[in-house]
Amino acid sequence: MRTCWVFDHPAHVRLLAPFLRSGTASDVIIATNRHEVRQLMKSSEGVLPRRQTIWVERPVGKGRYRIAWNRMRTVRRELKSAEKSGNRFERIVAIGASLELRVAKKLGIKNRWYISDTEVNHIAHKLARNACTDAIFPTHWDESIDEGWLKKFSQKVNLHRLNGLHGHVHLRPQLRPVQVQDPPSFVVRRLQGDGIHDSDEVLEIPSQILEGIEITYADESKYGGDPWQFTTMLSQHNAVITQSVTVASEAVLMGVPTLLVSDAKRGFLNRLEFEGYPLFRLTSKSDVEEIQAQFLAGLFLTEALELPEWPDAQQQFAEFIGSELID
Repeated sequence: MRTCWVFDHPAHVRLLAPFLRSGTASDVIIATNRHEVRQLMKSSEGVLPRRQTIWVERPVGKGRYRIAWNRMRTVRRELKSAEKSGNRFERIVAIGASLELRVAKKLGIKNRWYISDTEVNHIAHKLARNACTDAIFPTHWDESIDEGWLKKFSQKVNLHRLNGLHGHVHLRPQLRPVQVQDPPSFVVRRLQGDGIHDSDEVLEIPSQILEGIEITYADESKYGGDPWQFTTMLSQHNAVITQSVTVASEAVLMGVPTLLVSDAKRGFLNRLEFEGYPLFRLTSKSDVEEIQAQFLAGLFLTEALELPEWPDAQQQFAEFIGSELID
């Protein structure tokens, strides 16, 4: 089945990698031109098979509507050209990216998959609903913040419910240090703040929280380590402090105590808290000293931490989109 895979975010590259490996040599990748996506693609020898790649710009900031329009024009032109030299595309798989789905519909691509775990991405939902044939939303989706989009999708497309976070699809439980170092070793992840929702969600990490700890900085677009070993690197530290909800979810799934400094609201954050993962959330309404004390105390409970059973979300995802799974 000739497929177009859309890589809009570094986590999407990791999530879709095992499914792309089971695809065909004529598959095409659409990749967003952002630093960490480029890092993953550049260092993907032995991880991803070589495929034709169409690079597109990220429609954010000033001129985003013009960028979005140019992005769709580029995708349409390149996919039409690719079809002239091979079979027609039968499927497109996009995580949170809706522009390519609109192009795919006009090109007559039969199976158009939209995958999301972000309830507040209302613009993408609006664009995707009339363009996709199938949608995957997690079972923990929070309808109180999605402006009715789950119901709207269920009325129009084939809706599939994934039992797990996106991290459950592409991660594996890792060995993590149970003894706290002296001083403790932390990963700190700061965002650039230019994302679609960042202006309403990202908060500055209080300087007092960073005192007296050994820090490995892994800031967005500045991390210099092996991008394919990023999550493994997280698991080798005592704790994580991050402005990124994605990194927070990945770290706590591996049992690493994590402080998320953000006003973000997501269903998967609620699920992680409910199931007892070591997630601590510092919001604009929090008492900094209280949350800091809880977080630091949580470091010393890692040895006794029992993580919930890992759902078979990867196999479920593979069955949904009709792909074999090659780890």
